[in-house]
Amino acid sequence: MPTPTEPLGLFANYPLGAAYDEMFDTARQPRPHYRPLFERLRQLSPEEFQRRKAMTDLSMRQDGVGFTVYRAEEGIERVWPMDPVPRIIPADEWATIERGLVQRLTAINLFLKDLYTDQKILADKVVDPQLIYQGEFFRREFVGAEVPKGIYVHVCGTDLIRDAAGNYLVLEDNARTPSGVSYVLHNRQVLKRVFPQIFDGYDVRSNDEYPAHLLDVLKYIAPPGRPDPTVVLLSPGMYNSAYFEHSYLAQRMGIELVEGRDLVVDQNRVQMRTTRGLQPVDVIYRRIDDDFLDPLAFRPDSMLGVPGLVNAYRAGTVSLANGIGTGIADDKGIYPFIPAVIKYYLGQDAILQNVETYRPMVPEQMSHILANLDKLVVKTVNESGGYGMLIGPASTAAQREEFAAKVKAHPREFIAQPTIQLSTHPTFVDGHALEGRHIDLRPFVLCGEKIVVCPGGLTRVALPRGSLVVNSSQGGGSKDTWVLA
Repeated sequence: MPTPTEPLGLFANYPLGAAYDEMFDTARQPRPHYRPLFERLRQLSPEEFQRRKAMTDLSMRQDGVGFTVYRAEEGIERVWPMDPVPRIIPADEWATIERGLVQRLTAINLFLKDLYTDQKILADKVVDPQLIYQGEFFRREFVGAEVPKGIYVHVCGTDLIRDAAGNYLVLEDNARTPSGVSYVLHNRQVLKRVFPQIFDGYDVRSNDEYPAHLLDVLKYIAPPGRPDPTVVLLSPGMYNSAYFEHSYLAQRMGIELVEGRDLVVDQNRVQMRTTRGLQPVDVIYRRIDDDFLDPLAFRPDSMLGVPGLVNAYRAGTVSLANGIGTGIADDKGIYPFIPAVIKYYLGQDAILQNVETYRPMVPEQMSHILANLDKLVVKTVNESGGYGMLIGPASTAAQREEFAAKVKAHPREFIAQPTIQLSTHPTFVDGHALEGRHIDLRPFVLCGEKIVVCPGGLTRVALPRGSLVVNSSQGGGSKDTWVLA
């Protein structure tokens, strides 16, 4: 911290814990890239900052920026919570993150292409075939199917955390229908509107080109002979938790937002119902999981999908982003193998390392998990949103006993990891001061003609004191993320 004679303002009682703090070093001095922001914030009164926070909340409410929580007793619709203190990433740090993300998505796409064609990686015993064939999201029926341009994952959201030493680690990959990028874009717009002066002295890279880059990717994968393809965004509808994002992205890309009932398949050609009659559709950015995509191919009770869509996709008359069957790449049971996947296909060591992970399918690792449930985080391999998880240090004996029984009964369905103290960041709490709260980062990566990483990403923050769960569905919030030029 500054010298004792300088006023600390909002930072007067800012505690440093065992976790890596993004703004302060261990000597309690602001890190160089945070110094201008620190100086500006410490001169503000709690009342002035509270006013900025209220303006932030009001802007989100007026703009209709919300999300749906399905399991909360108090209702389902919430305004998107954003903390006005931005997270800052220096250019050199970001360059490493960017290289690591490009490497990772390149390898994941090669992995998926191999799994659905020659399966060389399975024959070479780099990944256990049993893990693949038992995976809930591996689609055997798509082995041998052609996909446009050989790309399976067009949009990926990879979750990163920092350990106590400040190293970035990959927590998980989201390769099916990753959400959150609309909040990335809107957080920046709102912060510029309600708190423009905190940008003074910073050269922050713009994230505003993401919708244009996404549209380029979608047009790139259009079926051959469609020079001006019709692209639509397929949403489950207004009651979906990410509906704001669907409508926001469709509007920003200038494409139609459709639901399953708006599309019809005739002679393996997808068409969209319009006031001028049926219009052919060439590319679908689908925000519906595989299971609900086509009731003729997957769940017959799905009311969200389009009957016949899978046959049209197989016939090559329509392209999908992301491709069908990509979920096996973000299965947490496959996650421990991604560094080996990178080595296998690219001949390189992973730039971004995984979190140490234990697999119950390995007998000695199962023993370690069961003996250390009070110290580990245990996750189900296909859950998201912070559900289906045991955080050992915060659990009860009854909860640990319940999870032990589940892990023993279904070892393929779980992984375990050490409890990592996610890095902390100053966050405005209780309307009066800044305190450290745990955060993670979800950058968004696009793969088309080339791989593009959106500068920054969604910084999620665990708002309750001491909590490590950053998911918005579990009471988490967000921050604008600045990447310095």
